[in-house]
Amino acid sequence: MASTGTPTSSSPWGSLQIPRPIQQLFNRFPLVTYNANNLPARTQALTSSNLPTLHVFSTDEDALEGLPSFNPTCLKWQTLLRLTKTPHRILPSTNHASPTGALPFLLPPQSTSSSTKPIPASLLSAYATKHGAIPLPSSSSATKEETYLSLLTPIRNAFLYALYLDPKYSSLLDRLYIHPSSSSTLVRKTLRYQLRSAAAASILQSRSLHPDSGREQIDGEAVFAEAQEALEALAGVLNEREGWFFGNERPGEFDAAVFGYAHLILSFMDEEKGLGRVLREVGEGAIVGHWKRVKIEAGWDI
Repeated sequence: MASTGTPTSSSPWGSLQIPRPIQQLFNRFPLVTYNANNLPARTQALTSSNLPTLHVFSTDEDALEGLPSFNPTCLKWQTLLRLTKTPHRILPSTNHASPTGALPFLLPPQSTSSSTKPIPASLLSAYATKHGAIPLPSSSSATKEETYLSLLTPIRNAFLYALYLDPKYSSLLDRLYIHPSSSSTLVRKTLRYQLRSAAAASILQSRSLHPDSGREQIDGEAVFAEAQEALEALAGVLNEREGWFFGNERPGEFDAAVFGYAHLILSFMDEEKGLGRVLREVGEGAIVGHWKRVKIEAGWDI
């Protein structure tokens, strides 16, 4: 008779016979499934679904207190959400966890009936406009912002050069990005090389050089000189009118972007020389004054 394709034995193993010694062992020590342990209180706080979660570079401790991210791009968007009083909480994350391969991104709360699809950085401004309690400046200044956005590139280059390529800040790089990633010496060495290579390639490409030219092709003095010119130009814009960029009544996305670099430079860079000194001195302290005002508006007592 042809088989019907269904097992005829009442045993779930069908015709498979378990050796008697093994069967006797399982009879004596049956498998037991225990109830899952509750998550630690700290983990529950970090992963609560009651608020939208902004995934950024941070530490567990800083995230719990809502302190600024140590990454300028993450800090820009974190600042914008605070300036617009958009409800959110912070969660430490990595680029590997991001749907776009880069931080930050926002994950809506699971308790909401709307979509829980991750929101990339490119859509955070629109999200803040929709969900924030304080509106962003009108779009009339958008054209000016586009014009001055190019001034952030040399500042970014100088920040990358200082953090990733200047041996003086090797310990800072390790503390922020290398050591939290792995305890393996080999992994840390590999990651350090990858990050420095990526930073060098980014600087080279932004200066119209081939990204594979190598870090030895980067003129550090020229990089910092270009950053100084950009900072002086930004300070000049601020000095035209007291308050925010482009004469806006409220801080906007550009203010948050400048703050993202200013805060980290002032927090981590040597105030006696290099990028830290330049930022403190340009425009008779205009950038530092702007940094202080943004801190107050964002509600950071730091």
